[in-house]
Amino acid sequence: MDREAYRNCCSLVKIPRQSYEQFWSSHFVDYIDKELSYSKFFKKYLLPNHPCMFSKRFTEDWKCRKQWVSEEGKPNFQKLLQDFDETPVPVANCNAKEYNANPKQVIPFKEFIHYWKEYIKNGHSSPKGCLYLKDWHMSRDFPEHHVYTTPLYFTSDWLNEYWDTLQVDDYRFVYMGPKGSWTPFHADVFRSYSWSANICGRKKWLLYPPGQEDFLRDTHGNLPYDVTSTELQDRGLYPQSEEACQPLEIIQEAGEIIFVPSGWHHQVYNLEDTISINHNWLNGCNVDIMWQFLQNELLSVQKEISEWRNTMDSWHQHCQVIMKACSGIDYAEFASFLKIIAGNRMAFLNTCSSVDSSDYPRHLSETFTKLGPFHAAFDLQRVANIIECLVCNEDFKRLDHTTLTLQPEMMLQQIRDTIQSTRGQHLLYQD
Repeated sequence: MDREAYRNCCSLVKIPRQSYEQFWSSHFVDYIDKELSYSKFFKKYLLPNHPCMFSKRFTEDWKCRKQWVSEEGKPNFQKLLQDFDETPVPVANCNAKEYNANPKQVIPFKEFIHYWKEYIKNGHSSPKGCLYLKDWHMSRDFPEHHVYTTPLYFTSDWLNEYWDTLQVDDYRFVYMGPKGSWTPFHADVFRSYSWSANICGRKKWLLYPPGQEDFLRDTHGNLPYDVTSTELQDRGLYPQSEEACQPLEIIQEAGEIIFVPSGWHHQVYNLEDTISINHNWLNGCNVDIMWQFLQNELLSVQKEISEWRNTMDSWHQHCQVIMKACSGIDYAEFASFLKIIAGNRMAFLNTCSSVDSSDYPRHLSETFTKLGPFHAAFDLQRVANIIECLVCNEDFKRLDHTTLTLQPEMMLQQIRDTIQSTRGQHLLYQD
């Protein structure tokens, strides 16, 4: 991030996001074929939460595009089997519905490839249904492979930084599916951003800007499983579906990377036999959207079990437990998440102004160095803004603060001291 971008956004408490009307009126997104500065991407796409597509030139040097793809542009099954053979992988059945998703099973990789070959041989059909290898943590399971490099634009990634620190999970995935495989209507975890690169094959994306999904809810408040279903024409079941905009339809070719903004609901189809790599990620530009999502999730839980409120001394704690079971995080872990993100950036800025680098998180050194001190300071200010919201939140106040790793007032003071100190060192000098 450059000084101008930092100066323009460092004081934002609430990020102003432009209307999404241009997307459903023009059905057009920017196509990026030339080098784009990080600051321009930050200001034009991350902050306003707008989608875009990067051309195949941004992935042409990836090892997976050379090794996982045949000369005909198809999946290289032989090479993939050499690399992964007996590896257990998660596979979904696209012809079966389980709630609003597809049921999954874990099978050996070679079994899926055998199925895929037979599926192609039989004209893209099988009595087993249409199976889709998805949400496979290949990067975590095979860190030595280095088959791709995260583009600079997507490296301010708080979500995977946090889980890497805990060493228990990540949100980096590989998808492999035959022609006809698809993913039902959804928004990404915690309303995160995502980027998705086609290693081979083509996808069709149907995207709805934030807020449009509410017109697609049924009379019970549930979102549709398939937004192309004729069920949505039933006004008795979907009373507001006519008010929804037409989705933004994007065809993604082999090698291209799509940037899906925070909170955009989408449905995705593989138009050919396709391999893709996907990351979910969060940072200072959309952490406020995550925080709003968490508040909405807790409110939904509170409404669902409101009848027991006066009969349980620990009702609020139970709401947090249920929320974590449903969404994967509660307020206490969100606070821990903020603490780790802030701590890493304070360590980086302190290192920039000191010869002592003993506390610096080495595994983040390359990313932080590329993004620079202005970005670290922006991140800290965004964390501080959210912590100030936490302090005022009644449900957060009800937590047992003696068990929290984050002590809000102490963290806020540390952030202020760090930014003031680095300004004093002229690292964040502003004219």
